[in-house]
Amino acid sequence: MRRGWLLAVIAANLVTLVALAFIYPHLMISPGALVAGHADLATDCFACHSPWRGAASDRCTTCHLSADIGVRTTKGLPLVQRKLKTSFHQDLMEPDCMACHSDHQGPKLTQRSRKPFSHGLLRTAVQERCDNCHVKPVDKLHRNLTAGCAQCHRTQAWKPATFEHAKQFMLDRDHEVKCVTCHVNEDYQRYTCYGCHEHTLQNVRAEHEEEGIASFDNCVECHRSADEEPRKTDDRDGREKKSRERKKEH
Repeated sequence: MRRGWLLAVIAANLVTLVALAFIYPHLMISPGALVAGHADLATDCFACHSPWRGAASDRCTTCHLSADIGVRTTKGLPLVQRKLKTSFHQDLMEPDCMACHSDHQGPKLTQRSRKPFSHGLLRTAVQERCDNCHVKPVDKLHRNLTAGCAQCHRTQAWKPATFEHAKQFMLDRDHEVKCVTCHVNEDYQRYTCYGCHEHTLQNVRAEHEEEGIASFDNCVECHRSADEEPRKTDDRDGREKKSRERKKEH
């Protein structure tokens, strides 16, 4: 008999808790205060949440029209653009607002499934149009570039880029020229040193053969700057030794 009463009390408490969760969800189960822009919805959880399913993107777009996100406020007023040149929300593969946004400023434990922005959320064609969102740098290295950003940058880490020209070759003295002088057809994965009147294939071959250097395709392997003496790498020393030995044999 006592067990029956105990079960009845437990059941009554559970029913009460569930009822309170529906009537006062902002007091019973809220993980934290809302962001300032949604402060007026603090007591209206069902403006964003569906019972038993949580927040739903279709409820977000009731107020935030897809075409206006990042461009205008929910009242139709233009947004002041700071860093972005345009809104990218219209180019998402699917309108999954919760993939990036969490309106509750609760403890980090409640945000463990929240994902940072990923370029993978964008349609493939949009991922290749970097300058739609990113302002082109105006430094010396970038000002003459017209090719796509993807040759040096990756979407996993737009800034900083992984490539530093000075680590490969210093653009000093006579080498401060247009990029296409060395990178033909704006292919920055390749380079040539045969774009100047002094650096013809015939001249380079003659100078290197005098030094016993048979392989000179990768110029920056030894030459890092116009003002530096050529670097001798172990690999180059080995080639020179082999070249001298071949000459002795003949």
